[in-house]
Amino acid sequence: MSESLKLGETTITVTRKDIKNVHLTVHPPDGRVTLSAPLETRLDVARAYAISKLTWIRQRQENFVKQARETPRRFIERESHHLWGKRYLMTVTQKNSKPSVKLDHKRINLTVRPGSSQAKREQVIHEWHKSLLHKTIPPLIAQWEKKLKVKVSAYFLQRMKTKWGSCNHQSGNIRLNTELVKKPKELLEYVIIHEMIHLIEPTHSKRFIDLLQKNHPQWQEARAELNELPLSADNWGSLSK
Repeated sequence: MSESLKLGETTITVTRKDIKNVHLTVHPPDGRVTLSAPLETRLDVARAYAISKLTWIRQRQENFVKQARETPRRFIERESHHLWGKRYLMTVTQKNSKPSVKLDHKRINLTVRPGSSQAKREQVIHEWHKSLLHKTIPPLIAQWEKKLKVKVSAYFLQRMKTKWGSCNHQSGNIRLNTELVKKPKELLEYVIIHEMIHLIEPTHSKRFIDLLQKNHPQWQEARAELNELPLSADNWGSLSK
C-alpha cells in the first residue's frame, strides 16, 4: 500500500516493503519521486528523511529538465545517429533487395526498398540494433557469471521508458533496454552487472550496494554518465539512488 507526502510542490509516493534501508528515487523524464521504506517506518519518519534529501531531489529534477533529448529520428540521408556512444551520419540507399545495414568508420549505411516508409526504416534499424546487442551481451554475461558465481537463465531485449534494465530474481531472467546500444559499451556492462547482482540480492539493500561497490567500484560514475547522456525522444532510463 502506498501513501503520499508533499514537500512544497513535490509529491513523494511512499511505499513500505520488506527491506532494511530507505531508497529514494527521482525518475526521469519528469522528476517523479518515490520513496521505499521498511515496513515499520512511520510516515513522519519518511517525511524527515525526504526533507533531509530535498536539495538532492531538487537538483536531480533540475538536471532532468536540462538534460538533452534527441529529436525523433526520421531515418533519412545525413541524419545523425548514435551507436556505442559515438555519432554517425546515416546514408540511405533505395534498392530492390533485402533491407540491410552496414557500418563504416563514419557512417551507418541503410539499404531499403524504394518507397519504404519511415516506420519500415525504423524497424530495420531496430532489428540491426538488437543483432549488435545479441553479439555483445552473451560474452559479458558469461564473464560476470564466473565472477559473481550466478547463472542467468535467459536475457531479453526490450524497449523500456523508465528503466535501463530489470531482473526477475525468481526466474533468473534479466531484461535490458535496447536503447543501451546507443551508449558506450562500458555502460551496457554496468547495467548487466547491476541486474546480475540482483540475482544475489533482489533489493537495493546495503548488501546490494556493497556487492556493486566490490565488483564495479566506478558504478556511481557509470550511473551518473548513463543518466546524463542525451535521452531519446520517447525512451528514458533510471536506476535508483
